[in-house]
Amino acid sequence: MKCLHRLAGASLLGWAALLLPAALAAERPPNIVLIMADDFGYEAVTANGGESYQTPHLDRLAATGMRFENCYVQPLCTPTRAQLMTGIYNVRNYIEFGILDLKATTFGQLLKRAGYATGICGKWQLQLDQAKGLPQHFGYDESLLWQQTRRPPRYANPGLELNSEEIDYRHGEYGPKLINDFALEFITRHREHPFLLYYPMILTHDPFQPTPDSPEWNPLTKSEELQKNVKHFADMTAYMDKMIGRLVAKLEELGLRENTLVVFLGDNGTGVGVSSRFKGADYAGGKGTGTVRGNHVPLIANWPGKIPAGRVNTDLVASVDFLPTLCAAAGAKVPAALQIDGRSFWPQLLGQKGEPRESFYVWYARNGGPTATFEYAQSATHKLHRDGKFYDLTVDRFETRPLLVATLTGAAAAEAKKLQTVLDQYARARPKHLAEHVAKKTKGN
Repeated sequence: MKCLHRLAGASLLGWAALLLPAALAAERPPNIVLIMADDFGYEAVTANGGESYQTPHLDRLAATGMRFENCYVQPLCTPTRAQLMTGIYNVRNYIEFGILDLKATTFGQLLKRAGYATGICGKWQLQLDQAKGLPQHFGYDESLLWQQTRRPPRYANPGLELNSEEIDYRHGEYGPKLINDFALEFITRHREHPFLLYYPMILTHDPFQPTPDSPEWNPLTKSEELQKNVKHFADMTAYMDKMIGRLVAKLEELGLRENTLVVFLGDNGTGVGVSSRFKGADYAGGKGTGTVRGNHVPLIANWPGKIPAGRVNTDLVASVDFLPTLCAAAGAKVPAALQIDGRSFWPQLLGQKGEPRESFYVWYARNGGPTATFEYAQSATHKLHRDGKFYDLTVDRFETRPLLVATLTGAAAAEAKKLQTVLDQYARARPKHLAEHVAKKTKGN
């Protein structure tokens, strides 16, 4: 009898030992990998209806996770990066192109405070004049970046900065592969604790050049002015997708996939000059423009066992929404003093209804002003510009036929009124010191 008790006790202890790691894993906050492709619009992903490019790894993430149909960002890289990292519309904190306000609070800082190991790799393009150490200032423990302290080539034989120290590669290395290597090493070294990896890729931005998988690849290329041809956009898209697949495979190899949230989006529309096939028709890239060609981007989220597989979500998501969403996933508090404009879509990722935004606001000025290049409020169906131009996006997606607000009736009139309320909310939101900064710089030039 005593033996049975001993055996039963030993058995219980054994089961406890087996269950303890699982319990600890369940309590541990998820690892977070946020991937952002450069100049990559919604139409370029096969899962979205694209017909020109090979994106099997993204398609697999969409099929086993959640794909969003209405994610909108800014039409240019730096403005989007500022909104994404801070959760605040450009009108309130955007200084000028290539600069992030040193006083800004980023999701990197918030997750670092919550105990995450934080890393960033890819394209920086923020504060070149004060760039040494800035990734760490904004919350990233480790970094491998292009265009941090300078602007050398980014593809064949690139110049990068490892933790702010400049490194020039001269033996046929390929920048996107080096950055992906860093990403894999980072998650490997930090696999025992929660980590945030922010991966703003340098692909698929021009110059459109061959990749190491292209027949025309030349490892001796030293300049971004050589071998430029828009036909290589397809190769660059395929290589970008391959790097994502490589990262996901590493997470699986390390046993981290079940506790890692992977999010992918584009930073703005596909570059002007790139023509793709999308749902049976030609689709021109529109980076920098004010229509959906410039700011409609893919968004895919995947976390096995947490995010429902194969789900398509039609809620509006804006670039300011990522900071509160990542913080919600990590259990990190967003200080009320930040007064962010973003709204978390974390409940939707878990398959819940959540509180989807009814509209979003855009204030875009490539160089910070003094006035916006364009400014508008947009819902899922309509769009109202500050100058009064109003569009029904359900029948005029590319904004060729403005409607007179004064003549509207019914649902369209209600939409115009709702969007005007949003514009009124931000009519005087531009801080005086930012307006004065741009005015002084403009006068000095």
